[in-house]
Amino acid sequence: MAGCAWAERVLQLLRRMNGFCSSGSSRSQCFPFEIDGVQVGWVPPHVASQLKSYPEVFSVFPGGAVFLSPSLDSYTRRSEAVDAVLQNFRKQGSFHCLKGWRDEKYSVMARFCDPPLMWMERAATSLFGVTRYGVHINAYTVSASGEVSMWLARRSPTKQTYPGLLDNMAAGGLAAGVGIQHTAVKECAEEACVPAELAQKALPVSTVSYTYEDEEGVFAESQFVFDLELPQEFRPAIGDGEVQEFYLLPIREVQDLLATDDFKPNSAMVVLDFLIRHSFIHPDTEPFYQEFVTGLHQQL
Repeated sequence: MAGCAWAERVLQLLRRMNGFCSSGSSRSQCFPFEIDGVQVGWVPPHVASQLKSYPEVFSVFPGGAVFLSPSLDSYTRRSEAVDAVLQNFRKQGSFHCLKGWRDEKYSVMARFCDPPLMWMERAATSLFGVTRYGVHINAYTVSASGEVSMWLARRSPTKQTYPGLLDNMAAGGLAAGVGIQHTAVKECAEEACVPAELAQKALPVSTVSYTYEDEEGVFAESQFVFDLELPQEFRPAIGDGEVQEFYLLPIREVQDLLATDDFKPNSAMVVLDFLIRHSFIHPDTEPFYQEFVTGLHQQL
């Protein structure tokens, strides 16, 4: 793909994935979500109007914020009270996103370094705009002549989100109370049948952060990125059924694919980060180098 056309498509991807930070977003209409005086998310107006039915849990102030009741003064009390509300929403069919209920608990805090204030069902996080964290693994090989190739996964056509699109070899959400490296090793084993002794060689190298919105809510996400150099003779295998096929592709072909609609958007960002860190994209030859770097590390 021609350089200018490729760069423009990549910039469009980054703008879309950071859409909540743009001037034309719904951010000015959203309610800050606060727990114990700390903002942890953004509640869209259509969600805030439903929360008013649960005054013992939520206080919703017009033109202000959504507060969790001060009487919910512990991690457990907050988590259980909010979960009961969400279970009611789920039974009532109030929000489409809750049809994807996963029974996965995600930690809620203002910053990753802060103690969690509560946990929340993964499928509900977009209703409150709380940051959800995940782990993505760039798996690659280096030939004797120094040529780099990357393993990509084709997502199963039955996946709830982005079915059939290209993805990193392995990735997954970071559940409450579970370590980052542990999650990386687990996802490698479950999705690609990578033995633990090999997956443990994955190196934490970066984070990729972004916030976008759609009709379901606000998606604030931050991915812990790992690089894993695999032996040339190793072949990932389908594990838990979330992947239908794996491909080993030359890095230049992977780079071209980033500008197509065939890639899961946040995984394309993780690969873009890899290309920048390994100098396949260079500031002397890519005029939008700085825009790329900034777009991969947006913070609200």
